[in-house]
Amino acid sequence: MSREYPDWISPDRAAEGRRIFRGTIPLVRLQRLVPLLVDAQGEVAFQAAFSRDMDKRVRINLQAEASLPLVCQASLEVYEEQVKRQSELVVIEADGELDELPDHCEAVKVEHGRIAIADLVEDELLLGLPHFPRKPGLQQIEYSTNTESLVKAGHDDVPRAKDTKNPFAVLKDMLDDGNAD
Repeated sequence: MSREYPDWISPDRAAEGRRIFRGTIPLVRLQRLVPLLVDAQGEVAFQAAFSRDMDKRVRINLQAEASLPLVCQASLEVYEEQVKRQSELVVIEADGELDELPDHCEAVKVEHGRIAIADLVEDELLLGLPHFPRKPGLQQIEYSTNTESLVKAGHDDVPRAKDTKNPFAVLKDMLDDGNAD
């Protein structure tokens, strides 16, 4: 782990000095991210550059990059998801300031006049995670409960049940009998 940053930063002071903080954070320190990973070995590299815009708002140009071990939802194999994110953040003190922000910027609310760099980096990684992790290069998998459509598609390994009855056929017969009255 390299440390060229404090845990808590005053965004106003950092922007005045046009400070750039960079380093690595062990994944194990990112408590909201850890439960989504196979293991918490490794680290995330980041850079946070502070400045002020024309409206005197504090801006943070944040870059984060990590290799995150996830479970592929198609094959159930563990793979490394490469996450590389860059965001333009604007520091706000009250929720009322949200309406004044440019569309391309995300808001970061300060706590007692300070922010935690690790929280910003963790947010970026969480936003970079895929909704359904899928190992790169995995061939297309066709999912179906209809064996007839799979057989027509040329899948020879589909188990075929002989004389399979539809479990709802009895209900259909009962409804048909009830409608006859």
